[in-house]
Amino acid sequence: MGKETVSGRDVVIHFDGQRCIHARNCVLGHPDVFVPNVDGEWIHPDAVSAEEVALTARQCPSGAIQYERLDGQRGEPAPVVNTVCLRENGPLALNAPLTVAGEAIGYRATLCRCGLSKRKPYCDNSHAEGGFIASGETAPKESQPLAARDGALAIEPQKDGPLKIVGNLEIVTGTGHTVDRCSQTWLCRCGQSGNKPYCDGSHRKAGFAAEGA
Repeated sequence: MGKETVSGRDVVIHFDGQRCIHARNCVLGHPDVFVPNVDGEWIHPDAVSAEEVALTARQCPSGAIQYERLDGQRGEPAPVVNTVCLRENGPLALNAPLTVAGEAIGYRATLCRCGLSKRKPYCDNSHAEGGFIASGETAPKESQPLAARDGALAIEPQKDGPLKIVGNLEIVTGTGHTVDRCSQTWLCRCGQSGNKPYCDGSHRKAGFAAEGA
């Protein structure tokens, strides 16, 4: 599934199937807008108000759904705090003004940390089929409050290596506890680190292969 753009009276919906992880927040939240399991047209921006479309889009963790307001109202606001949430046995869910490999992609993304995705650096749910195990409740590290908690966040996938992240970032558990604060870090994406979510060099022994930034 590729990219689709559907315009309504007051809002435009953009959908990127390559980033979708089927979290189903859209089809559960507004099945009248995002109609599942149909042939042909399945996105209906005018089924609800532009505000409802916006709220539903902002619940999409992968950023597969994005929107533009045509009614003069404000679009999606930048996060006040940049975060990466550790999904239990799953991907890294980021919320920040993001660039990935130099490309601005919006405020939301789910990035692979099992090493199995066929759409690296993005998650494609291969962690479930591959039996990936990684806690979303990692132990906290001692860290100091950041001088700023927002701003641009650059994700630089390293060739055959980890995700280098530059910018203000709080690492958050699946239950919402901040366990680290940093302005630069390297997060594992091979699935083999003994110090998840951080890289410990295990990608070399594992023979991990992935394109870089």
